[in-house]
Amino acid sequence: MTTDEDRAHLARAVALSRQHMEADRGGPFGAVIVRDGVVVAEGWNEVTSTNDPTAHAEVVAIRRACHRLGTFSLSGATLYTSCEPCPMCLASAFWARLSRIVYANTRADAAAIGFDDAFIYDEIPKAPEARALPAEHLPLEEAKAVFRAWTEKADKIAY
Repeated sequence: MTTDEDRAHLARAVALSRQHMEADRGGPFGAVIVRDGVVVAEGWNEVTSTNDPTAHAEVVAIRRACHRLGTFSLSGATLYTSCEPCPMCLASAFWARLSRIVYANTRADAAAIGFDDAFIYDEIPKAPEARALPAEHLPLEEAKAVFRAWTEKADKIAY
């Protein structure tokens, strides 16, 4: 259910996308994270300005929100973003435990201006060795030992 508050926060995400695109900070994407009616963090695309391909607006906002709140869980928070999240940003939203996403432009709109994620969406369900970026499974006993140690670690913080 969309509210006036949703429209206001989404408008802010869109304003961030324009402001930072026009300042040559990166692509035309902005994001705002809100919890309990309070803006926790804002982000904008910084891919080209930081030479970081993971610096999408949503990921930047998630990083800032988690840092500000001192937690890796954004449960109860809403991500407002100027565009439907790409696969990486969507996965990040799930890992951050965000409760909701509200977006303006669709991934089809993004594809129409040169940001097409269809290839990635199509690659994900393939077997690792069948992807365009092949991955090889090379089991190591040392790696299994680390996983065993994790299961036995009494003071681990599960996430």
